[in-house]
Amino acid sequence: MSRMVAQAVRARITSLLPSRSDLAQVRRDPRRDLLAGLTVAIVALPLALGFGVSSGLGATAGLATAVVAGALAAVFGGSNLQVSGPTGAMTVVLVPIVAQYGPTAVFTVGLMAGVMLVLLAALRAGRYMQYVPAPVIEGFTLGIAGVIGLQQVPNALGVPKPEGDKVLVVTWHAAEEFIKAPHWTAVALAGAVVVLMLAGGRWRPTVPFSIVAVIAATVVAQVAHLDVKPIGNLPAGLPAPSLSFLDPGSLGSLLAPAVAVAALAALESLMSAAAADAMTVGQRHDPDRELLGQGLANIAAPLFGGVPATGAIARTAVNVRTGAGSRLAALTHAAVLAVIVFAAAPLVSKIPLAALAGVLLATAIRMVEVGSLKAMARATRSDAVILALTAVATLALDLVYAVIIGLVVAGALALRAVAQQARLDQVPLDRADHTAEEHALLAEHIVAYRIDGPLFFAAAHRFLLELTEVADVRVVILRMSRVSTMDATGALVLKDAVEKLDRRGIVVLASGIRPGQRQVLDSVGALELLRHEGREYASTPEAIRAARDHLEMAGVLAAVPARRTSPKSTDTSEEPVL
Repeated sequence: MSRMVAQAVRARITSLLPSRSDLAQVRRDPRRDLLAGLTVAIVALPLALGFGVSSGLGATAGLATAVVAGALAAVFGGSNLQVSGPTGAMTVVLVPIVAQYGPTAVFTVGLMAGVMLVLLAALRAGRYMQYVPAPVIEGFTLGIAGVIGLQQVPNALGVPKPEGDKVLVVTWHAAEEFIKAPHWTAVALAGAVVVLMLAGGRWRPTVPFSIVAVIAATVVAQVAHLDVKPIGNLPAGLPAPSLSFLDPGSLGSLLAPAVAVAALAALESLMSAAAADAMTVGQRHDPDRELLGQGLANIAAPLFGGVPATGAIARTAVNVRTGAGSRLAALTHAAVLAVIVFAAAPLVSKIPLAALAGVLLATAIRMVEVGSLKAMARATRSDAVILALTAVATLALDLVYAVIIGLVVAGALALRAVAQQARLDQVPLDRADHTAEEHALLAEHIVAYRIDGPLFFAAAHRFLLELTEVADVRVVILRMSRVSTMDATGALVLKDAVEKLDRRGIVVLASGIRPGQRQVLDSVGALELLRHEGREYASTPEAIRAARDHLEMAGVLAAVPARRTSPKSTDTSEEPVL
């Protein structure tokens, strides 16, 4: 037994690790992958710098994350095309952590989140991503875009970032500071970068206008001696690995932020990997392996001064569109950024913060897919409500709460829709078993109901009310072959209905109970009740004959010496007569 367990564990670990097929894909077209990786690195540089600054830990932290996390996630992740690094969504979560616990707490949180992601991979939790509804994802993305844009307002206006972790409040105070002392140079620089990126992207989508805009803004600021704040000094190279940030006494208080970071990392990474699959033919990511890659990346990044990382949808899209076919492209992206860290730190340090703010503002605008939002809003009223609620919650609360709220509301609306599908329809008796005179007489004393759809807690109360309102009959036949699912609540309601009708002198017969429903009915005693009274039958004709016999014994109907017992039914509304 222990040997079998060991083999299962070994097989599970092996399935999550890089394989020979990964190496074979790397060898297919290395030149194309190298070119794609270089392009992604050019696009990723200003984003890594900007998100590092926005998180409150500085540009160096953003670059360290892009290099370390980008490389490890590329090797151990579950997608051949995923590009990982610092993202705007993660920045939104990190800002309040920095404000409440301090910058070094981010490293501890990232390490804890990485361990959680590895555990989620071992538990095969990646598959559950498919249950997140599309309106929640769209609202989540829209809310993130709004938060990222608002976070850039202080740097775009050229004012010091006000204290606080609520983006709406910080933006309001930044606007007040700007009104007191306008800084039009920073506004013009950020605006120019936004215009160049958006207009250039429409004109030549394949050109990385983000790096073009940043270089141009830096040159103009240096030549014209503009009064704009630069990034500041960057160390040449990554810091040595260190665990000095760990404080065992703070682990308990940082557990909740770590859970939030892990949840966001899993959600965004799996969303990005799924988007990459949708943009290609023949690519399919492994969600559990992707969680492992992101977990290892987030364990390693804090050791080098990096912030928590996730799969980056924008950079992954660039990777796919430039022809990447293997993990070599994402590895090249990390290697190029490492070269920049070691060789060009003095030049990077001169980039104006207003220019980076412009890059992130343009990125936030690009994240909003107007066509997709319109389609989702027009689909159903429920979809529109879920989308809007998730987006507003993202702006007003935080990302994790927003997703939870979106999932809860989506689940509630889905249950409501499913519950409305459950029907209790009165159906005519089978005429094939009786003469016209018998049928007319039986119809005065027997009523048959067919239950369609799910019989569970959301629909149970309405079912009970409808069934117990039956009047002026002696026998009720419940045709249950079309019950799609049943839970304990539904079974209890069925038992309650049988008992209430029985107290009124109405006999309840059931036909067509499926094997999957028997365990639920038996667990609450409903099946035993029917069996004890001899009221459960395999088919509807059998139940009708039993009802006829009951009425004969009660003296309501006269005994008929011979009658047809054909199992056929003229009820063409359903296939089996159950």
